[in-house]
Amino acid sequence: MIPPGALPLAIKTADIIDYVIYGVVVIAAIAIIASTIKILREYERLVVFRLGRLVGARGPGVVFVLPFINRTSRVDLRERFLEVPHQTCITKDNAPVDIDFLIYNKVTEATQSIVQVQNFEGASIGIATTTLRAVVGDIPLDELLAKREEINQILRTKLDEVTERWGIKVTNVEIREITPPADVQQAMVRQMSAERTRRATVTEADGKREASILVAEGDKKSNILRAEGDKQSQILRAEGYAGALSQIFGAAKGIDSKTMVLQYLDTLKALGASPSTKYVFPLEFTNLIAPLRDYAKDSDKK
Repeated sequence: MIPPGALPLAIKTADIIDYVIYGVVVIAAIAIIASTIKILREYERLVVFRLGRLVGARGPGVVFVLPFINRTSRVDLRERFLEVPHQTCITKDNAPVDIDFLIYNKVTEATQSIVQVQNFEGASIGIATTTLRAVVGDIPLDELLAKREEINQILRTKLDEVTERWGIKVTNVEIREITPPADVQQAMVRQMSAERTRRATVTEADGKREASILVAEGDKKSNILRAEGDKQSQILRAEGYAGALSQIFGAAKGIDSKTMVLQYLDTLKALGASPSTKYVFPLEFTNLIAPLRDYAKDSDKK
């Protein structure tokens, strides 16, 4: 027999149990609904397996799955990169080098990226290192340092051939650093210094040669101009002499014998005024005074 005061307590306990059961049911229903509805972003896909069999890829947007029956895996379609740490490789001429590079890739087939490979990153790094050693082993050190872009293209092509069956596209491969041994680096520095010295010497020699050519051309042009100037000056001087002689000749044609006699008298007068006591007359002096003698005879006749 239940005591009178214990009945309300028993009712309250039963109500609490009912509330707990209702709460558990509600939470379970919410969990089931939440597991049924999946919301995928634009760059995401949901690979669905039903009882172990591949159903396909779903998304983006709202996707409904059957709870307890379907299993799902999210796949990111955005481009991503893998960082391959330093790898020691031997070149064709037996020079060890340390190389690290980056692999850029993106998923093109969501289902294949889940079904065909378990750990894509590990598999990609393993293939990348093996391929790198094979490629570097066929290239000498000088070409390895000079043809980095070509090596990137070879690595990308070889990696893409393998990852294509996984539904993954290798978009690019970038070698980030190539580190040769210390003694090789020192030899490269010396070679670079010698090459720069050679270029400086060649440049200086070319500059001197160009300067010599320019100076010679300048002297040549200067001599030509000077010769042309002298030629023109001589022509002008000769023309001046010719003009002066023409004027003298023209004036001489207008002088008569009497004028010449007067000139002779002035000359004799100047000779007489000279303090010299000796005079030297040319043989042609008689011819010079002939006009004066004729002029004196004419005066006597008159």
